Amino acid sequence: MTALAVAGVGSQAVVAQAAPTAPQDPPVPSLSWSDCQNGFQCANAEVPLDYRDPQGRTITLAVIRKQAADPAKRKGTLFLQPGGPGNSGVDFVRGNYAGLPAALRDSFDVFGYDVRGVGRSSQVQCWDDPTYTQAVTAAKGVPGPDAYEPAVRQAADFDQACADNAGDLLPYVGTQYVARDIDLLRQALGEDELTYYGRSFGSYIGTVYAAMFPERVRALALDGAYDPEHYANRPYAYDRPQYLALDGAMSRFLDWCKADQATCGFGDGDPRAAFEKLKADLDADPVPTANGGRANGYTLVYRLMFNINEGKVIWPSLGEALRKAQQRDNTSFLLRPPSPASFDFLNPNVVVECIDKDYPSDPALLKRQVTTNARLAPLLGPAMAYGPPTYDHQHATACAQWPGERVSRYDGSYRAKGSAPILVIGTTGDPDTPYRDAVALSRELDNGRLLTFRAEGHTAFGRSACATDAVTGYLVDLKVPARGTTCADETQPPSSTPTTAPSGTTLGELRHGVSDRLDRLGVLH
Repeated sequence: MTALAVAGVGSQAVVAQAAPTAPQDPPVPSLSWSDCQNGFQCANAEVPLDYRDPQGRTITLAVIRKQAADPAKRKGTLFLQPGGPGNSGVDFVRGNYAGLPAALRDSFDVFGYDVRGVGRSSQVQCWDDPTYTQAVTAAKGVPGPDAYEPAVRQAADFDQACADNAGDLLPYVGTQYVARDIDLLRQALGEDELTYYGRSFGSYIGTVYAAMFPERVRALALDGAYDPEHYANRPYAYDRPQYLALDGAMSRFLDWCKADQATCGFGDGDPRAAFEKLKADLDADPVPTANGGRANGYTLVYRLMFNINEGKVIWPSLGEALRKAQQRDNTSFLLRPPSPASFDFLNPNVVVECIDKDYPSDPALLKRQVTTNARLAPLLGPAMAYGPPTYDHQHATACAQWPGERVSRYDGSYRAKGSAPILVIGTTGDPDTPYRDAVALSRELDNGRLLTFRAEGHTAFGRSACATDAVTGYLVDLKVPARGTTCADETQPPSSTPTTAPSGTTLGELRHGVSDRLDRLGVLH
């Protein structure tokens, strides 16, 4: 699949136009809405491919909205931005609209879009599906002592595939240009100011927008926030806490498993030892899957990395899935190898972060950092550190060797001086975006306010009635939570593996195999 195509051919459109004789402001896209089922409207937006040449080539962004349910209460447009990088904003709106609080659906047109390089907006592809499948099938849950050098060579191969297959697009998918796209879309929608909820990587996009356009902020809720200075300019300092946070969450789960063997059912009194043995056993003798693939120790680690994000409510299901894996039962959702839908997410996940993050090119420093991360996070870290380029904190091997331009990268400042109050939400036991990052962002912003959710799991909105109410009140009525506000209403582990999803979770989906692509908010009832 090519990333660039002739304008007018669906969602992959990038078109050449005459270069301007003098710099001009980019034209505001004209949105021609059409029905796209279930009350949603879809359109395409033409924005500059390279903002250094705002009248030049364009890239087509796929956008979606659902108009306010109560026109009398309408306040404007709410941008919803999913995590990633790599998740589809179009799918995010479609998949989560029905579960949004009524006050948000009544007050706003709910809007989302696929950012450049993702989904229907010129999807980036480096490795094709067979190549990615081969790489993750060969990866190990317990890599050997000589795993580092092959990992570096494999990452270099990935980088070369990016240059070969998507080179014309790569320099332009960084978050500075995404923020500029959002500002054009804001104008196209007739909004004087931006109202925005972003989760996980969506929080970083919102942070960059606020830094670049502080006077255009109405309300930004940044959930599962990034420390932007570390992310962009000190990436090794960003990666290590993420390794530690993920292993910390896994460790707390195994501690619970040992303390409540009756509910967990995994480990026979020593779940840590059982987990280490399970990884090695699966590496030595992978389990055949229903579609003809193989699930090994790496498969187990990969699935745990995402599923543990659900928090304590998922713990009994994780115990059951680990027990099934011990029994070589391929119906365990932890034995579901990454799929082509996963690869659609992973390709841009690596590429965007290699554009955004300024890794030093020193190979000795790379080796020291990667090997230390693997050592300090022994439960899940080695498989990720020495595995193929996939997700977030293990991008160093690819990004430190990245050969391309980074013209669309944003490097600060992140103060957003003069902005309206910005709400930052952090979850204390977040395995994906460590709580310390939310604290750092709230302090970095000139007008940031921190809301704390004391819980396991990734992000807070939709998982906590307290946090959801606070975010909703902020977005609708600009009510900023008092300083020091803390929510502590996490759903606790049920006494057994539930058959349906408890309120505020997507457990039912996870138990039958985590969604590879759709970013889900919890649904509170």
